Order: sequence, then C-alpha cells, then structure tokens
Amino acid sequence: MNSAISTRYEFGTVVVGVDGSPSGGEAVSWAAAEADRRGRPLLLVHGADTDTRATYTDAEAVRAVREAGSELLDEGVRAVRARFPALDVSGELSRREPVSALLAAAGERGTVVVGNRGLGGFASLTLGSVGLGVAARADVPVIVVRGAADRPATGSVTAAVRGTQDEPWTAFAAAEAEARGAALELVSVWNVLSQVGSVATMLDDLDGMARDQVHEVKNLADRVRALHPGLVVRHHVATGTSVPGTLVEAGAGTDLMVTGRSRRRLSTAPAPGRVAHALIHHAHCPVAVVPAALTAVTDTP
Repeated sequence: MNSAISTRYEFGTVVVGVDGSPSGGEAVSWAAAEADRRGRPLLLVHGADTDTRATYTDAEAVRAVREAGSELLDEGVRAVRARFPALDVSGELSRREPVSALLAAAGERGTVVVGNRGLGGFASLTLGSVGLGVAARADVPVIVVRGAADRPATGSVTAAVRGTQDEPWTAFAAAEAEARGAALELVSVWNVLSQVGSVATMLDDLDGMARDQVHEVKNLADRVRALHPGLVVRHHVATGTSVPGTLVEAGAGTDLMVTGRSRRRLSTAPAPGRVAHALIHHAHCPVAVVPAALTAVTDTP
C-alpha cells in the first residue's frame, strides 16, 4: 500500500441552483464566496422544466416561466458581480427539471451547491426533492448550505472518515481546507454498539478493533500530510452510540463537514446514505456529500 494519497483533488466550476427563495439566495451567496476562494467560475442555474410544462400548458404560460427564470438569473448575476467584481460568473436557464439541470451543468468536474429548503417545485430547492435528489445522484460533490449566514468562521474543515478507503472525499476535504487556509480535521466515530453481537464477541476483540480504527485514521492523516505538506491535519476517533449524532455535534465547530456517499448495492433508488442524510438535515454547518467514485482529480505532480 502506498504511503501517500496518489491524487490531489482539482476543483472545477461551482454550480448553484437559483429558485428565488431565501434559502436559495443564501446558497448563491455562499457559492459565490466559495468560487472566489477557489479561483473558479460560478454558474447560476435555474431549471424551468419547460419541456414538461409544454405538455400540459400553453405557449404563453411557458414563456412567462422562462421570463421569470431569466429575471431571477439576471438579478443573481448582478448581485454576485457587485460583491465579487473579478469573479467569472454567468447564468444558465435550463429547459430540464431541476435535478437534471444541475447535474448536467456540473458535468464531470463541477461542484453543485444547493440551499437546504425552498419554495416548492424549482421554485423548490427542498431537500425532500431537488437538494436530496442531487445529493443522491450526483457523480460530483454536492454542498448543502446549512447554518446561520453570519456564522463566524472556525478555521477548520472536517471530514467524516473510517479509514484509508475514504480517500476520495478526504482528498476533496484537503483541497477545501487548503483553499480556505484552514486546518483539516479527520473525525471517525467508534460505535461499540454496532460491533456487539456481530463480528466481535469478546472485550479484547472490541479493543483490538478500536485500535485498528485508530491506526487506519492515523494512516489516512499521514497520507494527506505527505501530499499537502503545508496543511495542518489533525485526526481523532470519537466514541458514541450514534455515528450521525456525533458528527452533527462535531459540525458545530467547523466551517464545512465533508462526508462520503457510497453506492449501495441492494438499494432500489438513489440515496445519499444514512450518515449523509442525517447531516444534510441536522448539521450546524454546510455539508459536502462526495461520491466514492470521484473523477475530478489530477495525478500527483
């Protein structure tokens, strides 16, 4: 096994959904600051879903929907340019429904940003529909903007990890921390209740498994340090009876919580996973959900 993570994450365009809701406005503001930090373009997307609407309404109604969407985008672009004059920002009015519009705009290298609630429809970045749908289906990172807009910065990015198998979202978290000039916190949760009655039957076995997890997380931290020598990387294995609950608490002291989304073999529908689902509904900070098969990386120079 290599002693260092073999790839660095390379950021692409930041794509944010625009729906006219207060939460959507906060997402645009957050995404603009994020794109500025990364030095990457910002694309505002409104999914008007006019292809579907055309099947049950007249041309005048479809035209009105498109005009309203264009106005939302124009207002958003103007607001971003006033705040970040040097930022490359543009708007895209899509004929697709919202989830497909955002995924198509992100392509293979983007990051999608959504608000944590909306108005309903696309005028609906509600996590029950658009936000949750994007987080469950995307092949790129999805960031759900949570927490108070004026929440003070903590100077840290936290990645929820188990061990070296979590390199894809750890690489993303390391790039985020580097872009922010922040420290990277690798947090793993040791839940003894999940082991009792299954693999381990003796306390000595449980102690050994806990030591293995500590070793795995330390090894992952060492790999990140080797690739990002200027980055402060700390690691910690917490104990708790609820992995999501422990991570939600950890989110109170960080600027961004990063978690992974693996493909569940027996799942009949796309889903972000139990931990990611809990975080995007309850975390005190923005949450990045990163797919296990991440492609927006570049080889080690």
